Amino acid sequence: MARALLISNPIAARTDRRVLARVESAFKNQGWSVDVAETKYPGDATEIAANAPAVDVVAVYGGDGTVMQVVHGIIDKDVPLGLIPGGTGNLLAGNLRLPRNPEAAARTIMSGTPKRIDLGVVDRSGGPRYFAVASGAGYVADLMAGTPSASKKKWGIAAYVARAVRTLGGVRASVYQITVDGVTSEVEAATVLVANCGEIIPPILSLGRGISYEDGLLNAVALRANGLFEAARVAFELLMGGGDNSPRVSHFRGTSIEIATDTPRPVQMDGEEAGFTPFTARLLPGALQVIVPKD
Repeated sequence: MARALLISNPIAARTDRRVLARVESAFKNQGWSVDVAETKYPGDATEIAANAPAVDVVAVYGGDGTVMQVVHGIIDKDVPLGLIPGGTGNLLAGNLRLPRNPEAAARTIMSGTPKRIDLGVVDRSGGPRYFAVASGAGYVADLMAGTPSASKKKWGIAAYVARAVRTLGGVRASVYQITVDGVTSEVEAATVLVANCGEIIPPILSLGRGISYEDGLLNAVALRANGLFEAARVAFELLMGGGDNSPRVSHFRGTSIEIATDTPRPVQMDGEEAGFTPFTARLLPGALQVIVPKD
């Protein structure tokens, strides 16, 4: 009998205990044995995953932040990860084109196949921090930190969009030093993202057509904007495919990317606050197994 550990974050933006019960039933109806564990405090998902008995899959019902906590707990284990969207953005699930409906996502876990994808890692004072979609500094980190939890729970990713509309007029560029595999460039930008996945609002908003979670490279994307008009231009260019030929969008690729600023700027990793600049992101090629549809 196949066995799953189902980790749920009850305070994630879009989780619901009634839905959790239906997801658990979906596993059991297909003959799976499933152990359900709800997180109780920050970092609990890491401890649950790290101390879990042998299972065929560790499934996560929550957002990208909970997913990365679980990744921290299973990074050294040969066990695949199953994603059941329940957070604000669910950007990793979106980039992998997984179902947004939790019960459909559970069925995908049971019928799908493991796929290896790259991870990014940043060494911090409290230990390594992993990201599967993107880390970044500047405006995007401010945006995510400043969006109220109540708005995220009610509106999902639209809460970020609404706050962006209200705050884009105050966007200002500053100087960033971007060091890629030992080579440093200086750019003006309002925000710099280190991306492992290509889409920051799947499938609508792309950081570049050549960015992939399985190509063995990280991508630094610097977005330059001052004020509402330039910010709107950058947003339009991303909507049109990533601004590959735009003077307002700069792209860098490598396996080790350091982001530094003259004045410390806030940093986020897959939507979670992660201190301030500087930081160095390193690539871990093929480090994570994720269940995806067989087709």
